[in-house]
Amino acid sequence: MAAMGKGDMEAMKSLMHEDMVWQNAGDSSLPWIGPWEGKKAILEDFFPVFGKNFVTKKWETTDAFASGDTAAYFGQMIGLLTNSNKETQEFTYALRVKVKDDKIILWNWFEDSYEVSKVYHATKN
Repeated sequence: MAAMGKGDMEAMKSLMHEDMVWQNAGDSSLPWIGPWEGKKAILEDFFPVFGKNFVTKKWETTDAFASGDTAAYFGQMIGLLTNSNKETQEFTYALRVKVKDDKIILWNWFEDSYEVSKVYHATKN
């Protein structure tokens, strides 16, 4: 979580399983909505598209739980959508992470996709 929150790509790469799946559901008109399958696709396709369209302004984890190979994180975030140059209101996120062979195999993201979509499609200033 710390590596992702800081945008530390080298640390993220070292933590990703080759068969990792990045799943985030939502408005399919948003160019980063997944699933994205495989470390290569996540690094070469997802991250550039997401980074071009969404700037994290706040990402605060408030709770975290782990059991076996699964962890769950909950918190608040705010994003700037470059398509509209507007910020979201603060919204809640949840994240389910699964680990295999000491690497992240699943990053299953849940957020207020309505808020993100609404701001993405808003008229640019």
